Amino acid sequence: MTAHDRNISAPRIRRLSEAVANRIAAGEVIERPAAAVKELVENALDAGAANIAIDIAGGGARLIRVSDDGAGMTAAELPLALERHATSKIDGSDLLAIASYGFRGEALPSIAAVARLSLVSRAAGAAEAWGIEAEAGRLGAAKPAARAAGTEVCVRDLFFATPARLKFLRSERAERAEIVEAVKRLAVAAPTVGFVLREVEDGARILFDAPAEHVGPDTGDLFDARLKRLRRVLGPAFAEDAARVCAEREGLRLQGWCGLPTHARAGAVAQHLLVNGRPVRDRLMVGALQAAYADLLPSGRRPVAALYFSCEPARVDVNVHPAKTEVRFREPGVARGLMVGAVRAALAEAGCRPARALSDAALGRVQAPAPGGAARVSAGLWPARGGWSGHVSQGLAEAADAFQRPAQHLDGHPAAESAAGWGARPVEAAHSDGARGEGEAAETPGPLGVAVAQIHDAYIVTQTADGMALVDMHAAHERLVYERLKRSLDAGGAAAQALLIPEIAELGREDAENLLARADEFSRLGLVLEPFGAGAVAVRATPAALGPCDGAALARDLADEIADMDRADGLRARLDSVLSRMACHGSVRSERRLSGPEMDALLRAMEAEPLSGQCNHGRPTVVALSLADIETLFGRR
Repeated sequence: MTAHDRNISAPRIRRLSEAVANRIAAGEVIERPAAAVKELVENALDAGAANIAIDIAGGGARLIRVSDDGAGMTAAELPLALERHATSKIDGSDLLAIASYGFRGEALPSIAAVARLSLVSRAAGAAEAWGIEAEAGRLGAAKPAARAAGTEVCVRDLFFATPARLKFLRSERAERAEIVEAVKRLAVAAPTVGFVLREVEDGARILFDAPAEHVGPDTGDLFDARLKRLRRVLGPAFAEDAARVCAEREGLRLQGWCGLPTHARAGAVAQHLLVNGRPVRDRLMVGALQAAYADLLPSGRRPVAALYFSCEPARVDVNVHPAKTEVRFREPGVARGLMVGAVRAALAEAGCRPARALSDAALGRVQAPAPGGAARVSAGLWPARGGWSGHVSQGLAEAADAFQRPAQHLDGHPAAESAAGWGARPVEAAHSDGARGEGEAAETPGPLGVAVAQIHDAYIVTQTADGMALVDMHAAHERLVYERLKRSLDAGGAAAQALLIPEIAELGREDAENLLARADEFSRLGLVLEPFGAGAVAVRATPAALGPCDGAALARDLADEIADMDRADGLRARLDSVLSRMACHGSVRSERRLSGPEMDALLRAMEAEPLSGQCNHGRPTVVALSLADIETLFGRR
């Protein structure tokens, strides 16, 4: 492109006017109404507000009004608040010791440059309030005003001074939804502050309301207050379907809650990640959270979580993005490892706990039969037709035996036929005291209870201590087999298939060095690498489980992964995918009739396996109904 094409007569350097500079800055900091709301609410939080009210109209484009009861400002501070890089948050001596939400001094002048802004404030203990107005960057004089202690910022006609920006805004409904989400994220960050968000056009209506929560007297920390706030933001079901996270590593601390895998959603909107109280959407943290749920979620689903990182301010840089939504850890590997390990540990500790959301969904689908209609019944507790290895292929028989076999099978025991014509085994029905049939050892049932029946040759009905449960026997056994195969891989390493002729991967010096630095790690997974001159590696063997594969392409993929994310998880992910397919084919199939002891053995194995609440593909393995739920279905409550 020539100078003529760019409409520049001569490449001379000139200083832009302050108004233009502020509009350019506004394009970085205030890209939409939700960003303006975020900045104004953060200012209120930095001012020590205990209650914050936000009013909007026209999706925030016509009106944004934020009122707080914080420290307020004096008459002399009002003009300074609308100057670029004027702030009370830092003194500029140390940009790594930032403990406030804002620190750049850009938000208010950026908004004032593209909108009509009025600012009214009264400092704590001051006799009167003062106000100032700005329009498209032009400031008026401070004048006396009427207001209680605190500050009110009113923004009208956002982007009227930059009409082109208005064309890029979405519909009012979409912009309103973004504002609600921005307020919710800040409400999660500050549970001890009260928030109310209203739409004041065509009659006021509340979009979000969260009164201030108090710190629990017993815990002495924010756990109680945070969980109460999360109930309002993520719904009451999250509190029941979440596992508590609490871990620390090398000066980094992680607290919060992670939802059960079966509580996942289609998008990442329900992920709240905070660093030193600041809501962020950091690539490292989002990737670490998704990695923690690896092989626990169906494709396209995202976990629900609220996780709070805390560390010394100097160990994390928040000055890497104009909107302050990204951070950079000094030791990113430690931060990622802490999140992955802590979340996996929390999910493992939760065990096979059924998700309440599944129970609610099940209740919603149950309907009473039409008047005069007959209920369709097909159930039966069937005898075993041989052990597990009789169904599973010979090569996977040992791995498929993921739970302890009962001491005796009921092979050859004919199923009793009831008068109704459907199979039943009353002698093996569970008793209320947990005892099995006559001659069998009584045992105390675990959380999944005692097997009562097998229906449609696919699902196990159990009686629990406070209700009942339905178990998908194939999905449950698939997870048990998969976890056993993974433990076997970890203990003995992956078998390697030596290549008759080594494959050479030309990578470049840096990529080759990165791969060879992890040669021992790859060797345990069946991939054998050796140096082959400058910038190249020789692939001597590949994982046998992958079958015939392009070793050089595999090496290049791993090198790209290391360069992009400083880790190489792709090889293990491929091996886990193979193990998952083996587990799927090596698990007990639907239409397999199980004996009572076999079903109970499966239940006990599920209780012992921490991640058995979902299969390898992320589908739930168990749905529970409490006695109260059952009584509700029958109108007893």
